[in-house]
Amino acid sequence: MEEISVKFFRILFLSVFILISHQTVAITPSKQQIEQFKKLPKAQQEALAKRYGIDLNTLDGNTKGDKKDEEKDSSIRPRDQKDLLEEETEEDKYKPKLEELKPFGYELFAGEPTTFMPSELAAIPDTYLLGIGDMVKINLYGKTNEEHEVQIDREGRLAIPNLSPIHVIGLSFKELKALISKKIAEEMIGVQAFVSMGELNPMRIMVVGEAYKPGSYTVSPLATVTHALFVSGGVSDNGSLRKIQVKRAGELVTTFDLYDLLLFGDSSDDVVLKPGDVVFIPPAAKKIKVKGEVNRQAIFELKDSDSLDSVLAMSGGFKANANKSKVVVSRYNGDGKRITLNYNFTQNTSYKPQNGDEISVNAASTRFQNTVTVVGAVTSPGHYEWHQGKTLKDVFSAPREDLLSIADFGYSLIIREVNFKGDIDILQFSLQDIFDGKSGDIALSSNDTIVVFSRYQLKEEEEQLLDDLAYNKEQLKLRENVKLWEQFERDEFLKYIGLKDDELFELEEEEVKLITSIGALFEEPEEIEEDDYAVFSRQKLLAPIVAKLQRQATPTEPAKLFAVNGQVKFPGVYPLAKQANFQKAVQAAGGFLEAAYLEQVELTRVVYNDGKQVEHIQFNGLDELTSPTQALTSKDTVNIFPRPNWQDRLQVKVVGEVRFPGIYTIKRGETLESLLTRVGGLSEFAHKDAAIFTRESIKRKETSQIQRLTQELRRDIITNTFQKSATANTSMPYEDMDKILRDLSKVEALGRLVIDLDKRATKTIQLEDGDALYIPAMQDSVSVIGEVNLAATHLFDAGKSVDDYIKASGGLKQKADDERIYIIKANGSVVLPGSGSWFAVSNYANQLAPGDTIVVPLDAQHMDQLTLWSTATQILSQIGLAAASLATLNKD
Repeated sequence: MEEISVKFFRILFLSVFILISHQTVAITPSKQQIEQFKKLPKAQQEALAKRYGIDLNTLDGNTKGDKKDEEKDSSIRPRDQKDLLEEETEEDKYKPKLEELKPFGYELFAGEPTTFMPSELAAIPDTYLLGIGDMVKINLYGKTNEEHEVQIDREGRLAIPNLSPIHVIGLSFKELKALISKKIAEEMIGVQAFVSMGELNPMRIMVVGEAYKPGSYTVSPLATVTHALFVSGGVSDNGSLRKIQVKRAGELVTTFDLYDLLLFGDSSDDVVLKPGDVVFIPPAAKKIKVKGEVNRQAIFELKDSDSLDSVLAMSGGFKANANKSKVVVSRYNGDGKRITLNYNFTQNTSYKPQNGDEISVNAASTRFQNTVTVVGAVTSPGHYEWHQGKTLKDVFSAPREDLLSIADFGYSLIIREVNFKGDIDILQFSLQDIFDGKSGDIALSSNDTIVVFSRYQLKEEEEQLLDDLAYNKEQLKLRENVKLWEQFERDEFLKYIGLKDDELFELEEEEVKLITSIGALFEEPEEIEEDDYAVFSRQKLLAPIVAKLQRQATPTEPAKLFAVNGQVKFPGVYPLAKQANFQKAVQAAGGFLEAAYLEQVELTRVVYNDGKQVEHIQFNGLDELTSPTQALTSKDTVNIFPRPNWQDRLQVKVVGEVRFPGIYTIKRGETLESLLTRVGGLSEFAHKDAAIFTRESIKRKETSQIQRLTQELRRDIITNTFQKSATANTSMPYEDMDKILRDLSKVEALGRLVIDLDKRATKTIQLEDGDALYIPAMQDSVSVIGEVNLAATHLFDAGKSVDDYIKASGGLKQKADDERIYIIKANGSVVLPGSGSWFAVSNYANQLAPGDTIVVPLDAQHMDQLTLWSTATQILSQIGLAAASLATLNKD
């Protein structure tokens, strides 16, 4: 479609070209076609014009019609740019482009004259001096009403009808009006005159020197120096803007500094020209470059009288972020070599601008000075003024107003820079202790960052608290701060500690593991996503701090980190603060859990002597809280163990045909027999032989086995693919193998434990948390699945055999393995028909019972003799049967 459009416009352009070149042609584009051509991008129009050698101005004159007259009113058009007609290549689009400094002021007059007689429509000033050929309009009113337009003749006289001529040459317009009014009043009684100027006689001037189009020009008698510059196309690149001379009869009339007009709006030297004047533009002698943090970067022309102040005026002054104390000046010395000088422009300096100087004003540092930064669970995070003697209480003078309701008053940090490299130290404190007077106030240093954490780790917990509160407008606004300031405090904090955002979250896997674990530190549960953590949680706010401490570690200064494991609210890795001890470790971890055993706490410490050694220090946690003796060092791990024989709430579920089904809380060591007694025993409709008992630990084991089995099957398939011929008739189609593998990978393990409720084994089965017992109702059917023509469920008939049920299901398929048929009993156990081996198929009917399932497996010979296929099909069938039974029970 795009190619058709391009071809159409090319034909259209040729039609327009023929129309212009020849007055009578066979192809004449319509108005609609011409309008479509005009809608083409300018670059494409110019490219077509260049290809066919057409002047677009001529085209515009023929296609736009009435715009031809409009061009007569404009005496200047932009200078030709050769590169406008050159199409930019794809390679050029992506080449780096440097912004080059341009000379200041030249673009204002960068035009090309289109006519030697510009149309000047302007008011005639009273100071205008009359010239030969000027037209004077005289309106008479009173006794007579007449209008005369009289021209000043070559003798400088003005001949008014019915009046004697008067000599007016050399008079100003103001003097002319007074003279004519007086003459009319004296010679024509009762008549008054209104005098105005008509068409002015053009004059000729010369523009020479470094003009874009030097030459002789006919201009309006009201033209000034700037008009002369416009009509001559402006100043060339080598011309001077500051020493433009006006000469009259060989004498210098004035020197016009165009910078006065461009920079300060001063046009006092922009004098009105007279016939025969010469505007001379000399070449620019001195130039200087100013770049960097100034309001106007450009190349400026210098005069001998220019100083630093005048150069700054040319550049528009410094920007707010300019580093005025370290300005770099590059110049040529007396030997013609380029040298660099540094100046402090905030003080009186001896800098004197010289030709060829290049002034570079660099940006000042964006880092805040004399500030204290507050981030986290506060109402107004941001930067605050620091002064000598400022403390934490000065920052949080009103705790209820300054801190959010989710703030953790027990654990906060101060991050303090210690050297010019940006290394940090950590100070840990408790806001609660400071406000209660239990610990002293902390003096702040310049550029400290105060981090206040949320007392919640997950966003869901935090939002639940906020939803439970009754909000007024102010509280709602504070709530919004939790979300609105997340990006601010993250960007500012990462900038402060010198760590980029992508550096933090794109760390290598082993680095992440090192950050999140020390020694035997447990990792966070996999099911918790990064977005699930609260905005100001320890997980989010501590990550950049821990990363920074890792990066600044050296062999002599190990990473200042420690870990807390076990029965605490927030186990993890924490920054090692000054004077850290067991009490501060507990505060960092959010306090103890209910199961914490404090009479024996273990501190694991890595000691490097001749080699790496690990020490285990045990102490009483309660005593350590009251009288600290153990100071924490780098890489220490505090382990808080659970109480002996401590157990959380253990629950099991009983569903189906029992007297009191439901969820039961159990104690450790309770047996299945005890549970059956508590549920009131089985109902009269219970099919106890079909009971299903599931356990979470078995489920995890089965899941692992299924994954391992799937991997082994894939490996065997690949091996057999290379060993067997692709044309072997015994090979199983790839689609079938892939389907089974995909089905196997999607199987969800149930964790079924085969039990027999009639035996005394129920006394020995100890219950675990998450166990479930399913008692189905009495069943009167037998199912047949696998490689039969129609898998079906049949009513149980004690007189029927396995073979009878298979025949009732349409018989065996071609790929069925009739030597490995087996029976899955209702309780989940597997038996073989007959009393012989696995391969002996018997038709004894007494081996079947209601609720049993006959399984006809797939013949392994059809699968390239992969020995694992039979195992896979068995797992799939057993899990499928159990899942179907559970679904029926849960539905009931």
